Amino acid sequence: MRTVQGAALDGLKARVRALAERTGLPVRSTRGQAGSHAGPAARPRPTERAGRSLRGGAPLADPAPAVPPFGAQDPGRRTPVKEPLRRTAAAAPTGPAAALAPAGTPAAAATVFASLGALLTAAGRPRPRRRPGEVRASAATLRALRARHGDAPALVRTRSGQTVLVLLDPLDLRRFYAEPLSVLAADPPQKCRGLSTHEPGGNGDAPGCARGEQRPERRRMSADVLAAGLPVHPAAGPILTVVAEEARHLTATGTLELARARHAVNRAARRIVLGDPAAEDDELAGWLTQLRAEDGRPRGSRTRAARSVHDKARARIGEYVRHAGDDTLAGRAVRHAGPVDTTDPDGAVDPADEARLWLLAMDAVPDTLLRTLLLLGAHPCEQDAAAAEASAEVAAGPARGELPRLRACVRESLRLYPVVPDLIRVTRGETEWRGVRHPAGTAVLLPAAFHQRDPERVPAAHVFVPGRWKNPGADRDIRMAPFSHGGGRCPGDQLGLMITAAFCAEVLRGHRITGARPVLDPVGPLPMTLDPHGVRLTLTRR
Repeated sequence: MRTVQGAALDGLKARVRALAERTGLPVRSTRGQAGSHAGPAARPRPTERAGRSLRGGAPLADPAPAVPPFGAQDPGRRTPVKEPLRRTAAAAPTGPAAALAPAGTPAAAATVFASLGALLTAAGRPRPRRRPGEVRASAATLRALRARHGDAPALVRTRSGQTVLVLLDPLDLRRFYAEPLSVLAADPPQKCRGLSTHEPGGNGDAPGCARGEQRPERRRMSADVLAAGLPVHPAAGPILTVVAEEARHLTATGTLELARARHAVNRAARRIVLGDPAAEDDELAGWLTQLRAEDGRPRGSRTRAARSVHDKARARIGEYVRHAGDDTLAGRAVRHAGPVDTTDPDGAVDPADEARLWLLAMDAVPDTLLRTLLLLGAHPCEQDAAAAEASAEVAAGPARGELPRLRACVRESLRLYPVVPDLIRVTRGETEWRGVRHPAGTAVLLPAAFHQRDPERVPAAHVFVPGRWKNPGADRDIRMAPFSHGGGRCPGDQLGLMITAAFCAEVLRGHRITGARPVLDPVGPLPMTLDPHGVRLTLTRR
């Protein structure tokens, strides 16, 4: 029987052999290939090995040229080696001499050894740890549960010993979203990010856009400032101007990766929320990055340094809020809020706290932007139609910012790759699901990613089909929850769509996506996960 370790080793050998063929470094076979019968006498002496030097002598090779490490960004794909390092077939030795021949050049040998080291490092890298309290279930596991239990909720026990009630029927999804928070409470340890579908905790302090159990004052402020329900924000003019200016960073070179996308989006976020002076505040950007990292840790584990960063970021944001213009979100929040009474915790909402949450909520936009552009690059017809809409949008006048086709592409990207794939709430009292009573404190899991890509109930579930969002009832489809439903729906969903679609339009208006990594099949099913860190787009001018 072939073991998993054996299969992995065979794959590693195949990838090393392919890399060696590209660079000209020979590979001696020990299984029936030419030269495999060579005995110990045929082995090269230490002084004959490529890349080695005689004792006391100078090294035979200079440092290798700047070649992207093999698998450094996407371990599952080969990185092409530059043409000067390849050897021609005519120059390559054949026969038994090939087993003894050194590499074509010392630099080629050094490249192969460095790439092999990177490959072994990537192969041995441990998998990322899950956050405490995080529950994930694969699509195969959920399909097996539904085959065993039917559409009824399944009560399962995780490896950590936690009991979870898993919802497998869309009818139960409707109840999940409709239940008041007095019955189903948001789970405090979870995190809400940007365009996600998860509600914040009971104090409403999670960095997200969903309302959760926020006070009525905070809900009204969010709905007013973020213009909940309006496709085009009242301050769309200044916002789109900021997006157009910051999008130049995306197309400054011929490639687009996550680091560049985050730089451009975060600059735009600070300008949209706080004003133009905050664009160059790299210190605030670093503090916000630390706060995002802290949000993934369990509550109660904040160190003194983390609390200090929180206080410094809050004070700096407060300074910007006091001088924010009327066309910024912070300025709109100041006009909406009354005087802040620090002695009354139930008094008016502090606009500085809201501005901090809105900045953190923009963290998911770069990931969604890259995934959407990657999907458009794999579907040339959709890319051409989106580019035509982006070009026509310049002369749209008052309708500028709608971009219905690009918004549909962003929604479809979030359907395929939701920011938060699973939603968890906890029952506050005894509840009954399908005739079965469950005690208070039962965790209820809604696997949103599974339902959005359920091939038994969603047509073309694993294919990029933006046209499905043209249906007037698509936004009310309980199976699709890019922004959640009911009382936990994100009040900034339309603003997030407008900003993300505008960034896509700025890229497509003057450039075409001609190459992408990873390569997606435009016809076959798309992968279940898509790590934005491994996305690399090639842009050419139209």
